[in-house]
Amino acid sequence: MHEGTHVPSETQRSSHEHPTHEHAQDHLEHGHVHGEHDHAGHDHSAHDPAQFRRKFWWSLALTVPTMVFSTGLQDILGLGGPRFPGSQFIPAVFGIAVFLYGGLVFLKGAVAELRSRQPGMMTLISLAIVVAFGYSLAVTLGLPGMDFWWELATLVTIMLLGHWIEMSAVMGAQNALGELASLLPDTAELLAGDVVRGAAGTRTVPTTELHVGDRVLVRPGAGIPVDGVVVAGRSTVDESLLTGESAAVVKDQGASVVAGSVNGTGSLTVQMTKAQDASALAGIMRLVADAQASKSGAQLLADRAAGWLFYAAIASAALTLIAWAFLRPGEPGFVLERVVTVLIIACPHALGLAIPLVAQIATSLGAKNGVLVRSRAALEEARLTDVVLFDKTGTLTEGRQGVVEVAAADDVSETRVLRLAAAVEADAEHPIAAAIVTSARERGLDVESAEGFETQRGRGVSGVVGGEHVVVGSPRVIAERGLRAPDAMAAAAENAQSAGNTVVFVITGEKSAERVIGMIAVADVIRAESKDAIAALRRRGVRVAMLTGDAKPVADAVAAQLGIDEVIAEVLPEQKASAVSALQRDGSRVMMVGDGVNDAPALAQADVGVAIGAGTDVAIESAGIVLASSDPRGVPMTVALSAHTYRKMTQNLWWAAGYNIVAIPLAAGVLEPFGIVVSPAVGAVLMSLSTIVVAINAQLLRRARLR
Repeated sequence: MHEGTHVPSETQRSSHEHPTHEHAQDHLEHGHVHGEHDHAGHDHSAHDPAQFRRKFWWSLALTVPTMVFSTGLQDILGLGGPRFPGSQFIPAVFGIAVFLYGGLVFLKGAVAELRSRQPGMMTLISLAIVVAFGYSLAVTLGLPGMDFWWELATLVTIMLLGHWIEMSAVMGAQNALGELASLLPDTAELLAGDVVRGAAGTRTVPTTELHVGDRVLVRPGAGIPVDGVVVAGRSTVDESLLTGESAAVVKDQGASVVAGSVNGTGSLTVQMTKAQDASALAGIMRLVADAQASKSGAQLLADRAAGWLFYAAIASAALTLIAWAFLRPGEPGFVLERVVTVLIIACPHALGLAIPLVAQIATSLGAKNGVLVRSRAALEEARLTDVVLFDKTGTLTEGRQGVVEVAAADDVSETRVLRLAAAVEADAEHPIAAAIVTSARERGLDVESAEGFETQRGRGVSGVVGGEHVVVGSPRVIAERGLRAPDAMAAAAENAQSAGNTVVFVITGEKSAERVIGMIAVADVIRAESKDAIAALRRRGVRVAMLTGDAKPVADAVAAQLGIDEVIAEVLPEQKASAVSALQRDGSRVMMVGDGVNDAPALAQADVGVAIGAGTDVAIESAGIVLASSDPRGVPMTVALSAHTYRKMTQNLWWAAGYNIVAIPLAAGVLEPFGIVVSPAVGAVLMSLSTIVVAINAQLLRRARLR
C-alpha cells in the first residue's frame, strides 16, 4: 500500500500525524509540491512570487535614474538629459545596485545549474548580465565605448517581471493542493458521553488532537473533519471535491464518511476510524504532489531541448562575436551588444515553464474531477488507448447482489412475495439474503420478524412469518419436494437463469399443502453510469472489452445490457495479466480498469492501469491513475484529460522553442543592413513575452471539457 496508509493505534497521538490544512500546506510547500520546475538545479521553491514581486518593484525604481542619467540612452534618443559634475557615474551606481540586488538570484541559479552540470536558462541569463556588467564597468573606468548600464538595469528588471509572472502561474497551479488542504476544518466538536441516548456533551478541540476512536459531532453545513463511520444521525453529504460526484450522498448509521466532505442539512455523529495522515484527503494530496513531481516523456523532451538550446545559444553567440568583430572591428560596444542580445533571447525561460505548468494544472484539474494522477507518464499515455479492458465485478457492476426481478402467482402480489422472503432471509448471512432484504427496505416494505429460522446449506432457508410457514430455496428445493411453479413463473425463472441471474423460489404452507407463490431473480447490480462510460469511450473511437471470472452466460448477459462486444469470461485472478497481454499482441495499447483487489498484475501489465472505486483507499501502487469514486465515467474523462493535456504541452513546446528559429538570427543582427537592430532590453521583452504566452496557454487548460 501507499506510504502513510497505516492506521496508528490510539496511543499514537503526536500532532504531526494529524495535520490540519495549515500543517498540510506547510508540509507540501517544503519539498512535496514544486516538483521539477527547477531549471536544472534552480530551486524555485526558495523564490516565491512575493519575493520576485518585491525585487521587481525595487529594481524598477533603481532602473529609472539609471535610464535618466544614461548618456548612451540620451544619445540614442537624441535627448539632452540632466548633466552636472559626477552625473556620468549615476548610471553606474544604480546599475551596480540593480545587478547586485536583482541579478543575484540569477547568479545563484547559474551556480546551481553549473554544479549539477546542467547549464540552462539561469546560466544564459547570468552570462548575459555578467558580460553587460563587466563591459559597462570597464567603459566607466576608462575603456573606450558606450556602457550598457541602462540596458543591464532594464534587462534584470524585465527578467524579474517574467519570473514573477512565471512563479505566480506555477503557484496558481499548485494551489489546488492548498484548496484540498483547506477542506479539512481546523477544529472539531469532540463528543464525550452516551451518544445513542443523547447524553453526550461536546467541546471544541483542534483537529490535531483527535485520534482513532474519537466521536465528533458534525452540524448541518459543516465540514467533516475525519475519516470515519456514522454512529448516529442521518444527512446528505457533498463529496464532490473529493470524488468528482456532483450529487450529494445519503449517509445514515453505519455509512462511511471522508474528511473534507461537507455535511448537508442533518446532524451526524462520526466515529474516527483513520488518522488524518491516512485519510482519503491526505492520500489524494500525496498523489497529486507525487504526480506533479514526476516526469513524463514530454518533460524529458523539454529538458533535453533546454540543454540543446543552451549550447545552440553559446554557439550562436560565438558566431555573432566572430562575425561582427570582423565586420565592425572598431565597435566593440555594438559587437558585445549583439552577443548579449543573443544570449538573452535564447534563454529557455518559456521552455522551462512549458511542460511543468501544464502538468500541474492537469493533475489539479483531474483531482477536482475525481481523477487522481499517480504517474504523469500514465496520463500522457492514456490518450493513445486503443482498448479499455474493464474488470466486471466492482467496476462495471457494484460488486453486490441485487433483486432484478420478482414474479408472483396469479393470486399473490409481488410485494407479498418480497416481504415474506425478506422476513425469512433477515437472519441469513448469504449475499442473496442481503439483496432480498435490501430490496424490501428500499421499497419501504414492513418486514416482520420470522420465528423458527432454519438454514439448509446449498438449498435455502425457512421460518414462520405471521403463523405461516415460509421457505426460500433454490430450484433444487422445489424439485426435491415435487413442487411445480406456475407456467408464467417457470418461464420467467428460465429466462432469468439463461441471463446468468441467480433464482430462488418462495414456498408457503405446511408440507402437505405447500405451493410456490413466487420467484426472485438476483444478479450483480450494474452501475447506472456504466452505459454512459462505454458510450463515451466509443464516441472517442476506443474499443471496450470486459474481463470477468464469471461463467460465459453470466458475462454475456451483462455485456449485452452494456453494449460490449468483446467478452473474456471464466478468467482466474492469476490469468488476468495474460488476458491483457493477449489484447496487446496486435500492437493495441490497453488501458486496464479494475477495483484493485485482484487486479494488480493486470493493472501493471497494461499500458495504462486505472484503479476505480478506490474510495478512501487511494494508494493503489499498481495503477498509474486512481479514480476517487466508483463512477466508471471517470475512464473516458481520463482519456479526455490526457488528450487536452498533451495538446497543450505540444503547443507550448513549439512556442517555447520554435520562436528561437526567428528570434536568434534577429538578435544576432541579420537585419542590421535594413536598419532593424534588437537591443538587449527588447530581447528581454521578447523572451519574457514568450513566457507569458506559454503561461496563458497553459491556463486555458482549466477550461477544457472533460465530461
